[in-house]
Amino acid sequence: MKIVTVVGARPQFIKASAISRCIKEDYASEVQEILVHTGQHHDENMSAVFFDELRIPEPKYNLAISGGRHGAMTGRMLEAIENVLLLEKPDTVLVYGDTNSTLAAALAAAKLHIPIAHVEAGLRSFNMRMPEEINRMLTDKLSTYLFCPTDVAVKNLQQEGMHQGIYNVGDVMYDAALFFGYQATQHSSLLSTLKLKQGEFVLVTCHRAENTDDKDKLSNILMAIAEIANDLPVVFPLHPRTHACINRYDLGNYLKNIRVIEPISYLDMVSLEQSAQVILTDSGGVQKEAFFYGVPCITMREETEWIETVELGWNQIVGTDKKKIYSAFLYAQKGKSDCFPYQNGDTSRRIIHTLFETTYV
Repeated sequence: MKIVTVVGARPQFIKASAISRCIKEDYASEVQEILVHTGQHHDENMSAVFFDELRIPEPKYNLAISGGRHGAMTGRMLEAIENVLLLEKPDTVLVYGDTNSTLAAALAAAKLHIPIAHVEAGLRSFNMRMPEEINRMLTDKLSTYLFCPTDVAVKNLQQEGMHQGIYNVGDVMYDAALFFGYQATQHSSLLSTLKLKQGEFVLVTCHRAENTDDKDKLSNILMAIAEIANDLPVVFPLHPRTHACINRYDLGNYLKNIRVIEPISYLDMVSLEQSAQVILTDSGGVQKEAFFYGVPCITMREETEWIETVELGWNQIVGTDKKKIYSAFLYAQKGKSDCFPYQNGDTSRRIIHTLFETTYV
């Protein structure tokens, strides 16, 4: 069986690495995987070291498509991915999440009548202003295999009239979190380098365009973080987009008491996540990793796809109001530990087993 996996952003590579390792360890003689990087998110940290950390080879195809408006980008990706699929002739196209790369790959595969496997199917924010919401909904409609991380995701699909090809396999991010959590404890020395103590600092990430491109929102976030820094050390790996916006809006004064560091490797990021007292973020992936590592999270957005983390008390959704952010920090605490909705860390094997068994029925 030949699988073409299409990814376009760093978090997607992290998820894909779990399935790639499973193929290599358990299905090396039966499954061939071709990795395609669209180039959607250019990330200087995606060097050879990044792929070494993930223990996957660099992509066979790097399409180097980034920038421009959503329609233009998706169209260029559609054309380039179609050429790859015509050349490789895979049995299945595997996509992750909700980026433009995900939708472009799904469209290309559907028009060539190649089955599509969508990992993280059924997630919904119910905010149609988000490009990601459009991407994930359309990809679900096109997919043959809908690999859902939770019961809620399954119900979302069923409420939209989809009942075939749905598999509740658990969350592939949990597979990755288990693997990389152990790797980080063995190989990351960032805590000692930064002279940080376990459970005695706050970790902040902020990169979403809806926050960084809005001066008022970004100002509120930085003011709240600056206030938190008076109570507890704050570590802030600064995303290039956020850095550029802080300079553009002349907001650098708010960073005076904050431990701002350059973007870091994935294992170093996991090390900080595992060791923080509280995490503030606008990242979907970091929200969930906080949950996996048992760290209270404050999400600086108006909604989340990962509502289970909120319902179980681990995640507070506060938007970008500075008072709400600071208040959430003051009252942040661990949530319920008697319920885990993302299954047992065996998602990658379930996905590959399903694809392999159904391809040759």
